[in-house]
Amino acid sequence: MSQRSYGRRRVLVTGGAGFLGSHLIDRLLARGDEVLCVDNLFTGDKSNIDHLAGNPRFEFMRHDVCFPLFVEVDAIFNLACPASPIHYQHDPVQTTKTSVHGAINMLGLAKRLKVPIFQASTSEVYGDPSIHPQPEAYWGNVNPIGPRSCYDEGKRCAETLFFDYRRQHAINTKVARIFNTYGPRMHASDGRVVSNFIVQALRGEDITIFGDGSQTRSFCFCDDLIEAILRLMDTGPDVSGPINIGNPCEFTIRELAELVLSKVDGPSRLVTQPLPQDDPLQRKPDITQARQLLDWEPKVELDEGLDRTIAYFRKVVGEDAPAMAQEVCVV
Repeated sequence: MSQRSYGRRRVLVTGGAGFLGSHLIDRLLARGDEVLCVDNLFTGDKSNIDHLAGNPRFEFMRHDVCFPLFVEVDAIFNLACPASPIHYQHDPVQTTKTSVHGAINMLGLAKRLKVPIFQASTSEVYGDPSIHPQPEAYWGNVNPIGPRSCYDEGKRCAETLFFDYRRQHAINTKVARIFNTYGPRMHASDGRVVSNFIVQALRGEDITIFGDGSQTRSFCFCDDLIEAILRLMDTGPDVSGPINIGNPCEFTIRELAELVLSKVDGPSRLVTQPLPQDDPLQRKPDITQARQLLDWEPKVELDEGLDRTIAYFRKVVGEDAPAMAQEVCVV
């Protein structure tokens, strides 16, 4: 694998105040880069980056990527977009705009500056897959007009733009399809299954499972995911992706719920509700390309990752007096 092409330089991270963006910024600063964090704070939270306020190599800018951005940087990581159903379905038109207009604006910036650009795509481009596990060559099974389409199709269109800019303008693009990721700094009420199960258990509330809990997900700890993103960005211009990034160890939703219950050891019990429309029944990445091209595979087991995530949420739930959102989706 090649050495990173941009060294100690100024790096732009859109969506940098979010869950994954803030962890990425920590790693970039730790290795010596200067970082410009751009976020409109729709789902991002400044508390995720408060610890960086005194760092002379860190700068925050409140900005919506749906509008052009004129800055000077040496590399771009585009992570801007709400990523949980509760958030991206709140304003589906804006979600699509963020994916599509945001991609156009960031690609335009990369084209002007002639710098590499990373796109945080998603396993949702596969929809409810008919192939299991999902390889990058699979085109997906996506409902283009359903309630999840603003995110699924928005990300698919963003991928199209990245590869068209690559072909037409010779932009050095990198696309990662991110599977379910969890860890500290997740939003406590974003509807993601790991955070919701943990928060419900810590509050002594019943844990809500949609369907019978037999649907599967593969959970990747945030530290592992960030390592893969950095390795992808540090490859040569011949490696573009898309590359699946996730944990190939598959668990049912019921198994996850029972594991959380055993770790929290509270009065919660499992309750079921009907499965939401277009909710995928299976989700497991084929990470052959990540192993071959990035020399990467996840190292943090679910048991350890949950312990670290529960420890984080114990502090969050203890400090959060208002009731958290009760709506939950299996994502």
